[in-house]
Amino acid sequence: MDSLLIYFPECEKPARRLADHAGLAFDEIKVHHFPDGESLVTLPESLPRCVIIYQSLNHPNDKLVELLLAARGAREKEVSNLILVAPYLAYMRQDKAFKPGEVVSQKIIGLFLSDLFDSLVTIDAHLHRVKDLSKILPGCKAVNITSAGLTSGYIVKNFPDRPFLLGPDEESWQWVSGIAKMTGLEYGVCSKIRYGDKQVEVTLPEVKFADRHVILVDDIVSTGHTLATAAVKLRKAGAAQVDCIITHALFSKGVLKFLKTSGIRRIITTDTVPHSTNRIFTASMVAEVLKEFI
Repeated sequence: MDSLLIYFPECEKPARRLADHAGLAFDEIKVHHFPDGESLVTLPESLPRCVIIYQSLNHPNDKLVELLLAARGAREKEVSNLILVAPYLAYMRQDKAFKPGEVVSQKIIGLFLSDLFDSLVTIDAHLHRVKDLSKILPGCKAVNITSAGLTSGYIVKNFPDRPFLLGPDEESWQWVSGIAKMTGLEYGVCSKIRYGDKQVEVTLPEVKFADRHVILVDDIVSTGHTLATAAVKLRKAGAAQVDCIITHALFSKGVLKFLKTSGIRRIITTDTVPHSTNRIFTASMVAEVLKEFI
């Protein structure tokens, strides 16, 4: 056995899908949480020279410590090629200091991960001013792949009525425009003013939405307030049906009910973060990239 994929328990399903697509043996990383909050990480007893660790980094603070333990433990077992598959890569949004004294977390977490791993594969990292992952993870072979092709295929197969694609804010432009180009569908982007984590003002583009099917497209959703505000505006504008497709489901408590109440019918997510709404599966495209590193 030259390569082994090992995964943290919460990512068992997507990790096993990836192992199947890539033809890899797999095993679980066992984690025990002590009453004081510390973690005991247990790796498989025997590891080959090449190990792929699968962990999505939503709720990152605890996970980053456990990832540190797993990676350093693998190196102690003389693993020479250590690869991280992190479908959701945390701390990428803070790429500059907006106020004096703010710590730029993107740079620091990038250095942390590049010190642990030889290669890293992620999906639709939330990048703005810094577009190149190699600048964030120096010395690490880092690949940021997009789920736009899989999402486009899902839309074409499941929504033959040719819906209108709408990004809920300016930051979603890169995702919604890419999917629109692949599907040949009309698209637009809302403008947004954020007053706080749960206070936003959304303005729809100058489009006639009456009697139309609209799919809201976004890369990251946590509280859901931007999507919900856009959905309410669409309903008031006469939209016949509103659905949403989300790449990274970083859902806080009660988000699904909140989004449904706003008038969104179907909530569809990729499996970058394991969730009951996962319908778009990324294993095939990640497996192709892994071939370059194994």
